[in-house]
Amino acid sequence: MTTAVSDGARRVRAGRATAAGRATPAGAFARHRKRLYVPFVAPALLLYTAFLLAPVAATVWISLHTWAGAGPMEWAGVSNYERMFQDPVFRQSFSNTLLLLLGGGAVTFALSFGLTMLLRDMTGRSAARSVIFFPNIVPPLVVSILWGFLFQADGLVNAALRAIGIAHPPAWLAEEDQFKVILLGIIWMSTGYYTTIIMAAVDRIPPYLYEDCALAGANAWQRFRHVTLPLSWDVIGICAVLWTINAMKTFEFIIAMAGSSSALPATSTWTASLYAYASAFMPSGVPQYGIASASAVVTLVMVAVLVVLIRRVMRRDALEF
Repeated sequence: MTTAVSDGARRVRAGRATAAGRATPAGAFARHRKRLYVPFVAPALLLYTAFLLAPVAATVWISLHTWAGAGPMEWAGVSNYERMFQDPVFRQSFSNTLLLLLGGGAVTFALSFGLTMLLRDMTGRSAARSVIFFPNIVPPLVVSILWGFLFQADGLVNAALRAIGIAHPPAWLAEEDQFKVILLGIIWMSTGYYTTIIMAAVDRIPPYLYEDCALAGANAWQRFRHVTLPLSWDVIGICAVLWTINAMKTFEFIIAMAGSSSALPATSTWTASLYAYASAFMPSGVPQYGIASASAVVTLVMVAVLVVLIRRVMRRDALEF
């Protein structure tokens, strides 16, 4: 009996030693991984701090001062923000930004969803996807200049209108209508981009789900509402975030289309980003870096708040298919 107990104890100790031996490499790997964590993350964190966090902090600091870009700064506190919100040009710029964000976004996504459903079962959809994505391959500056030429008084659009019998086509580039043309151009350029992303999500949806809908007699809207939209919701949320960021920082399309080499566009076409640029790099007068920084800070805060709201509103449980 004693011998059997001793043999059993030895086997238990041997098993524990074997288990400890097996656990040692894993434990050593975990310790080595913790040691490597800092060397691998530190360079990225350093670059992130130097090129993002530090400039953001400097922008906030400048927004609290009156500064012409050279010489000493004068403390202004929140007076730059007060002056900015009292400026009718900023209010117009902010309204244009919201119109682009909300109105332009609604039209862009409506067209993107429509094209997605139209091209989903179409023969040659890969070629069609390449065609509608083409405006995003060309630099936005080139597209904006081309868009301006199209809508000139003797441009292609008015020539086509005259060809169908409209003797006096609209003055598209008049100051009161210029931002509408710009908004139309941004929608045209963005629709293909978001359509391509949404189509990539729709391609992952199993075809048998649409076949079941067809057998049940569902129409196109019902298929979109009950199959396409729920199963591509995460991707649509990402597209909404991308659109928010791109809309809030719209700049080059407007300045290239409506501006010139020696003058800024009319203030009726400005966005918040263009207002910040004009405040810092005015063709005439004293640069106002404090106002420009305040406008940039407001834009940054709006982007952060909107992105958080979009992610919260569009958060749903993941669907497996």
